[in-house]
Amino acid sequence: MKAALKYFLMTCLLAMLSEVRAQTEIHWVDFTEAVQQAKLENKKIMIDIYTQWCGWCRVMDQKTFHHEDVVNYVNDRFIAVKFDAEFTEDIEFNGKTYSYVRNGKKGYHELAAELMRGRLSYPTIVFLDEELNVIQPIPGYQNASDFQMILMYFADNYFLRVPWDKFTMQYRNQYIGQPVNDNNR
Repeated sequence: MKAALKYFLMTCLLAMLSEVRAQTEIHWVDFTEAVQQAKLENKKIMIDIYTQWCGWCRVMDQKTFHHEDVVNYVNDRFIAVKFDAEFTEDIEFNGKTYSYVRNGKKGYHELAAELMRGRLSYPTIVFLDEELNVIQPIPGYQNASDFQMILMYFADNYFLRVPWDKFTMQYRNQYIGQPVNDNNR
């Protein structure tokens, strides 16, 4: 009986620990799954477009995308996708097939180019609305504090009614005097 109780308690503990771990990481899905999920859940999609060789992409992965507040906000408000801009398989999206385009020794995926509006720069975060339209690509590394502000701008539809400059001023004024938990800068 004691062995069964110990086994039960250990199983419960392991389940709790795996649940805690799940809350400390962004729940990334592939692009096709994200499109299906967005339609079902009526959520926006956040796409991290990166390459394997991009140093700032790795920094953003390690710091920004592991910051607790960013993780919680993204998991709550968006469907998150990591998309390698050099992905070589075809992807169907909005009635069109996107393919890999060889360019010298390397290349790029046509979907990445379209989402980034032709500007191949890594990392780039692209936000899609609930109807799967590109809202805005945001090129370059973003630290956790700035990225939280960007996430709110798109998640709460401020982009529809408030210019970015005005929003940043209001956001910073609202959070002045409050400690920013950004140990990952």
